[in-house]
Amino acid sequence: MSSLSRELVFLILQFLDEEKFKETVHRLEQESGFFFNIRYFEEMVTNGDWDEVEKYLSGFTKVDDNRYSMKIFFEIRKQKYLEALDKKDRAKAVEILVKDLKVFSAFNEDLFKEITQLLTLENFRDNEQLSKYGDTKSARSIMLGELKKLIEANPLFRDKLNFPTLKNSRLRTLINQSLNWQHQLCKNPKPNPDIKTLFVDHSCGQSQPNGARAPSPVNNPLMGAVPKPAGFPPLGAHGPFQPAPATLPTSLAGWMANPSPVPHPSASAGPLGFNPPNNAALLKRPRTPPTNNPAVDYQTADSEHVLKRTRTFGISDEVNHLPVNILPVGYSGQSHGQSSYSSDDLPKAMVMTLNQGSSVKSMDFHPVQQILLLVGTSTGEVMIWELGSREKLAHKNFKVWDLGVCSMPLQASLTSDYTASINRVTWSPDGTLFGVAYSKHIVQIYSYHGGDDLRNHLEIEAHVGSVNDLAFSYPNKQLCVVTCGEDRLIKVWDAVTGAKQYSFEGHEAPVYSVCPHFKENIQFIFSTATDGKIKAWLYDNMGSRVDYDAPGHSSTTMAYNADGTRLFSCGTNKEGESYIVEWNESEGAVKRTYNGLGKRSVGVVQFDTTKNRFLAAGDEFLVKFWDMDSVNLLTTIDAEGGLPASPCIRFNKEGILLAVSTNDNGIKILANPDGIRLLRTMENRSFDPSRVASASVVKHAQTSTMNTFGAANASAGPSIMDRVAPMPSMVVMNGDNRSLVDVKPRIGDESMDKSRIWKLTEITEPAQCRSSRLPDNTSSAMRVSRLIYTNSGLAILALAANAVHKLWKWQRNDRNSTGKATANVAPQLWQPTSGILMTNVISDTNPEEAVPCFALSKNDSYVMSASGGKISLFNMMTFKTMTTFMPPPPAATFLAFHPQDNNIIAIGMEDSSIQIYNVRIDEVKTKLKGHNKRITGLAFSNVLNVLVSSGADSQVCVWSTEGWEKQTSKHLQIPPGRVAAPIVDTRVQFHNDQTHLLAVHETQIAIYEAPKLERLKQWVPPETSGLITHATYSCDSQSIYVSFEDGSVGILTASTLRLRCRISSTAYLPSNPNSRVYPLVIAAHPSEANQFALGLTDGGVIVLEPQESEGKWGTSPPVENGGGPSSMTTSTTADQPQR
Repeated sequence: MSSLSRELVFLILQFLDEEKFKETVHRLEQESGFFFNIRYFEEMVTNGDWDEVEKYLSGFTKVDDNRYSMKIFFEIRKQKYLEALDKKDRAKAVEILVKDLKVFSAFNEDLFKEITQLLTLENFRDNEQLSKYGDTKSARSIMLGELKKLIEANPLFRDKLNFPTLKNSRLRTLINQSLNWQHQLCKNPKPNPDIKTLFVDHSCGQSQPNGARAPSPVNNPLMGAVPKPAGFPPLGAHGPFQPAPATLPTSLAGWMANPSPVPHPSASAGPLGFNPPNNAALLKRPRTPPTNNPAVDYQTADSEHVLKRTRTFGISDEVNHLPVNILPVGYSGQSHGQSSYSSDDLPKAMVMTLNQGSSVKSMDFHPVQQILLLVGTSTGEVMIWELGSREKLAHKNFKVWDLGVCSMPLQASLTSDYTASINRVTWSPDGTLFGVAYSKHIVQIYSYHGGDDLRNHLEIEAHVGSVNDLAFSYPNKQLCVVTCGEDRLIKVWDAVTGAKQYSFEGHEAPVYSVCPHFKENIQFIFSTATDGKIKAWLYDNMGSRVDYDAPGHSSTTMAYNADGTRLFSCGTNKEGESYIVEWNESEGAVKRTYNGLGKRSVGVVQFDTTKNRFLAAGDEFLVKFWDMDSVNLLTTIDAEGGLPASPCIRFNKEGILLAVSTNDNGIKILANPDGIRLLRTMENRSFDPSRVASASVVKHAQTSTMNTFGAANASAGPSIMDRVAPMPSMVVMNGDNRSLVDVKPRIGDESMDKSRIWKLTEITEPAQCRSSRLPDNTSSAMRVSRLIYTNSGLAILALAANAVHKLWKWQRNDRNSTGKATANVAPQLWQPTSGILMTNVISDTNPEEAVPCFALSKNDSYVMSASGGKISLFNMMTFKTMTTFMPPPPAATFLAFHPQDNNIIAIGMEDSSIQIYNVRIDEVKTKLKGHNKRITGLAFSNVLNVLVSSGADSQVCVWSTEGWEKQTSKHLQIPPGRVAAPIVDTRVQFHNDQTHLLAVHETQIAIYEAPKLERLKQWVPPETSGLITHATYSCDSQSIYVSFEDGSVGILTASTLRLRCRISSTAYLPSNPNSRVYPLVIAAHPSEANQFALGLTDGGVIVLEPQESEGKWGTSPPVENGGGPSSMTTSTTADQPQR
């Protein structure tokens, strides 16, 4: 029905109710499907009128519409069945079993068998799980409470549970007003006009009694709005959309200032009946969400645009346990009135930093669990963070699930470059699914079941080229995924089966974003393209209904505010000019343009909305805020610095937390006072994976198949005895509550009593830390030359001096729920079934004299490696050699992948040159010369666009990655009294900020600022430790791990270069005075900031972590107490650069 029809139905329902037409009222409620009368439903359930109950429900849902509907019908039919058994009416029970309950056997056959077995019992209460079943009245009452929760959580009942607020006898009042209005305008008004004159349009002519004439189909709005198969034409035929075959909601109507004479064509693969109403004259008015359940947020918008706050309409698969831990704390019950908020409510306090590891492209908070953050990165990684524990719950690298079904262009693209960036991640409205749009053809949909339980759901090759945006929508009561892409198309997919429903074409440039929305019962999609065109589509085959220009012809994203009543857009054009505006939907014009956005050279400004009151945008290295009702900038924050020019930003649903991307591949979490309280509350709890299940409710501790409907998903359907009081569970994961992130304002964190003397943490006994020597059943005891964790953190790869690689993988089990590398559980020395080894090609020279090197691809699929001979490319799954290239001389001595293009490799050579090599075309692009001895280190900065090299000549050089010219170079200063060997490895590594550079030399650790190589700090170890063998940043760049020739390991605080902890070799090696074993290489875990691994001279690999009770390696010394037993030089003046 059209919007006007919907309003008329409400008016008629009120009239019928006031006139006591009770049966007619409920019949109209059922047939229209606009209002579900919960009181009438309660009355029927209480009286056991089961046929009437199901008949009434049929106007709103069917058994197989969704899991909520399935469970509603199951509960009702189960109750019917139990009541028949209770009355000893076995014949009736059998009839119910066969006719009503048999349908559920397809979903859980075991459950159906158990229900059937109840027939064999004299009293079904002899079944243990039904032992608490009382009498019929109490059982119906308990079931009714559950049914109400299921109905409230069911998306099909959204906006149908509250009757609009109407004054008494509203229909009579409107009729009287209309009658008076017609006759007030008459030249010959009658004092008491006949009510029958409402049936026709009034006229002052005398052709009919009382001055009336026959009705006109053109100007009779009431009749024109009622859908008819024939007769009166639709309203749109006489409005601004005459060329269009279907009418529009008024929210779209005003946008067609210059409609195209012919609508854009569209192709559809969907069913023919998948059409919206033909007459959609939309009455614009804000809608009041129901308030009877503060935990459920009913939205006006039926689909969730990727930049719009996702509004949940479903609580749980386990809705019978709603009172238990639905939300961590109840900060969500605040009013949505604008007067309730001030700028002090904005999340401005920086509470933590998450180390993402690669550039953040898109983020989205879970719609129910406010502390779950979904992140997508430039390297194709997808991660879910739990902010309360600062735990990375789940992690996926880019991988095509079924390459064989992909198109040939995609297969060819992946063969040459198996990488992809993420353009968008977004949760479904109920948080059970999320979608990922990649830069290469693909959309992947995952189902999320809580904790780290992430399952592949759908993989769709959605577009040719990049998939630029993705959003969920609910047309025709069906969850769909809307995508757009580089191929200029918008497509709609069934979110359950992946079947294509619609394909909309008409844009003349790549489609940049989509914004599905819902006004009353009209579903539509806004789309924007890179040429600044905005179009709108209904879910039909009639083409674009809107053709409008975005401000400044910018690449624009559109978003509604939280309650769906106001529309905003934000974008940047090719000239770098940015616009953030509010639209007047009814006129298709800009209502207000907000001031304060700067001009940029690259990138598109991102924005978000919160609390129906504020706008925020990432711009000019800041987060900027506006009040929606004021065009002037409200305030800005810099989040304590470190933001990129156009940071990615995202509010959580309640607007109490704000996630902001940083320029060092991290995420800062900002909070307002409510957000800080929420995080503190969650920090003080043990982490319970069941709290973050698909709908964020604590699950039962029940095991029988009788209690779970659906073997694949215990919470996906009804259970025979769900009403047993739940036992909330609190699970501690490995008892380990270590922080993965740098938490800035945590009260009391590392607070030191100033009166106490700081003491260096010395670890000398095995009991003082956790260590694990990785199992190795090979006979080789060759020293470990190179060591690295895989990017996923699930494995460790070592390269020995005999050119053989070893790979250890950790398995996911009860002792290691994440499957990540840990000292608590021994891994498996992994080999493929073929038994082959990854062995490098060696030259005629002694392998012991060769300089081994390797580099791992971002997705952990390939390793490039050399040991003095040709460079080999290995498949990490099969260990097979994919190719070899570059035979010596000169031999490769260091390898590094370009951060933005895996096909480009920087290869440091034995002859002191650096070759920039393109693997795809097998060509050396350029050769860099600036060192005097072999290359020993390479590091890219994707922020500064430079390559830094280091050599055995103790020199560091900076090269531009754009023209590959040398920018500057510098020799490391050897500390006084120390003599460096003529050839010594010098290593370089960038801090997460991609600006500060760690330089590692056998005599020192130094921090430089690139690209000018200004030395900021230098640390020189005591001579008693021996020479430095290797050093590396921790994954969060807060610590530096340093290994020494005497077997010890030092942990420095990176910001100050102060030694805070020293680990003696006796803590991790057995005592043997006849052997001199020490670490040659050290590697840091990619996400566990306090874990590292050592590669030893005897071929062993050791994983080290602090005691779980400590959680970290020592404490940083106060500045006034000095740096402990080590010397440090701080330099603010740079050495003279060498050209």
